[in-house]
Amino acid sequence: MSPDAAPRCSSALPATRSTNPADYDRAAGPASVMAKEYADGLTVGEHRHVRAQLIYATHGAIEVTVGQSLWLLAPQRALWMPAGMPHSMRARGAVSLRSPYIRAESCPHGFPETPHAVNVTPLLRELILRAVSIPLDNEPAGRDALVIAHLLAEIEWAPGYPLRMPGGGDRRLKRVCDAMLRAPADARTLDAWADEAGASTRTLARLFLAETGVSFVHWRQLMRVQHALPLLAGGMPVAEVSLALGYETPGAFAAMFRRVTGTTPSAYFRLSETA
Repeated sequence: MSPDAAPRCSSALPATRSTNPADYDRAAGPASVMAKEYADGLTVGEHRHVRAQLIYATHGAIEVTVGQSLWLLAPQRALWMPAGMPHSMRARGAVSLRSPYIRAESCPHGFPETPHAVNVTPLLRELILRAVSIPLDNEPAGRDALVIAHLLAEIEWAPGYPLRMPGGGDRRLKRVCDAMLRAPADARTLDAWADEAGASTRTLARLFLAETGVSFVHWRQLMRVQHALPLLAGGMPVAEVSLALGYETPGAFAAMFRRVTGTTPSAYFRLSETA
């Protein structure tokens, strides 16, 4: 780095920073940021917070379940979690969580009352990392107050793409969805899955729409994107990800990925290298 270059904010965990979410639910000021590390596979059971939360991982991917909706977040996306909303989490790989907790009266007007995807711009990322150093016990003042104000103003909503899971009303559908989740590269058609489930093709197609809200084809695309995100965040080349998910060419996978997420797989790959 040249002498004149501005240093990037570090995402290292502060040595004396609390990792107890309760401390952030009652912290002074409009918002405070918790920094916490999660080992691969670590699960946080269903819980809720007094304050709204922006669930964001600077490294790795984190799986968030809200009711029957499953979100998988890579470093380019965060999830807005309203106050009091029950949710659970699971780390996909080693995860560095940097999560703002936001006081209800400090949420800008129009913030949604349901979980919503957030586009993490480079500026929002740096503001979150800078806010980790702001003390919890005192109302922010001066530059610290400006950082928090800009952080809230920089939150930008992104198109949401949670994976909606069957509600358990039909065991045949759940069996098919569970099998596809275990083997995302499985390319069997709806007809073939219907035979395995012991249902007609028409019945299985109707069940997908009724219980997940989307068609069989769309659900499989969403499921494959969910599997792709942690692989891309971990630095796996797009060509290898496409093969792992059953696509014959990287181009076919990239086209599907862009339709679902609005961005290319390589954008996630580049971000994971700098996060």
